[in-house]
Amino acid sequence: MFGRFRKSSGTGRFGKKTLAVAAFSGVLAGYLVSAGTGANVTGATTAGYVPVVQSVVDAPVATSPFVVLAQKLSGSVVNVKVSKVEKTSSPFADLPDAFRDFFGDRGLRGMPQERAVQGAGSGVIISADGTILTNNHVVESAKEVSVTTADKKEYKAKVVGRDAKTDLAILKVDAGKDLQAAPMGDSDGLQVGEYVMAVGNPFGLGQTVTSGIVSAKGRVIGAGPYDDFIQTDASINPGNSGGPLFNMKGEIVGINTAIIQHAQGIGFAIPINTARPLIPQLVSKGEVTRGYLGVSIQTVTQELASALKLKDGSGALVADVVPGSPAEKAGIRRGDVIVGYNGKKIQDSHELTIAVAATPVDKAASVTVVRDGREHELSAKIARAASGESGSSESVKPAQGKWGLQLRDLTPQVSRQLGLKVEQGVLVAGVVPGSPADQASLKKGEVILEVDRQPVQSVDEVREKAAKAGDSMLLLVQGENGSRYVVLKG
Repeated sequence: MFGRFRKSSGTGRFGKKTLAVAAFSGVLAGYLVSAGTGANVTGATTAGYVPVVQSVVDAPVATSPFVVLAQKLSGSVVNVKVSKVEKTSSPFADLPDAFRDFFGDRGLRGMPQERAVQGAGSGVIISADGTILTNNHVVESAKEVSVTTADKKEYKAKVVGRDAKTDLAILKVDAGKDLQAAPMGDSDGLQVGEYVMAVGNPFGLGQTVTSGIVSAKGRVIGAGPYDDFIQTDASINPGNSGGPLFNMKGEIVGINTAIIQHAQGIGFAIPINTARPLIPQLVSKGEVTRGYLGVSIQTVTQELASALKLKDGSGALVADVVPGSPAEKAGIRRGDVIVGYNGKKIQDSHELTIAVAATPVDKAASVTVVRDGREHELSAKIARAASGESGSSESVKPAQGKWGLQLRDLTPQVSRQLGLKVEQGVLVAGVVPGSPADQASLKKGEVILEVDRQPVQSVDEVREKAAKAGDSMLLLVQGENGSRYVVLKG
């Protein structure tokens, strides 16, 4: 399942010639050490000798801080094993009618349509009573979950709560004793360049420790509406998902969750400050309740800032207002730029989405908007976001991974505003220079109608199909000159 290790020798034996070379290398190494360091060698004879070499360094070597952290924190990290059942298509689904007549519908229905799948991930104990924090995608659709602690004890685990939008989940085990819990730190206080240590279960190998630095903060990678990742070069691999990222104080500062396929030294962790306020809701309710404002927003570009006569490019441009929403009742209009929320300056649309979601339901929030060059202070009573909604929705989505596509949901209203010939599909809002999309001559303003011969109606559908695509992806796009197929090569 996780790959195979192969011995260096097919038989597991060494020939005489191999042993001779090894022995020679050992003698030569001993000679080089003594010659290079001035260490005393005794007992030498011309007939062959066994060198006795003193230690090169007499004083104790300073212990790496990672050694101390690994020893003290290993007991708080668990390996997560998951059993899932996946639906599969019948192997006879495409048989000619003659074969169907032979087997009969009853016989075909009797064929197995599901298969058992085993998965592995990681988690970190956050409470001595057996409360464990991990990733939602590790335990999603799980039939059975078990965790193995550092002392090799295995326990059945219950999925207490899940939140797909932040990719977080809470597990609970009854160990019959207090377990070692790791303390939570302050991810906002992390500095780029700061040392961090990741612990997890990569490729099902068991508990593994890697170290690196914080490469960047606030990364948006298109994983969801609340992206705010810590980027690190501490090695993170499949199976590390759900494991902790520690600072040098031994505090959890992140939950390792994502990697870029084929990349080197690029991993992403959910900041612990994102998880901390959600944990009580996940434990008590099993889900997360978020605030809802009811606006579609996009990031302000330099061109938009100039056209709207803004001082700078900060803020979130309101592209649409949901009828009857808190935003409409507060007097927010299409074309407004939200530059402040509850006294905090809003730099871009992503910050507003996170701020609104974190606002308690039924609480009044102050919203600062710029309209026609003037600031206005408005008050909005935040509602509860329905399932599938975020506090505000970015109408322009970030670039999609390796393909280099910036996408926007296409509604009839947007289609009319842009003068498009179609009202269904997904709008190309931007193309990253030098990306596969750029090399395939995709243009801003074109509409994606199909991905790999399947119709698409939303950005989420394109994301899902792009994630499953291999080294190439076939698109049907509508442009000024009609429809055309385009092949993107990763």
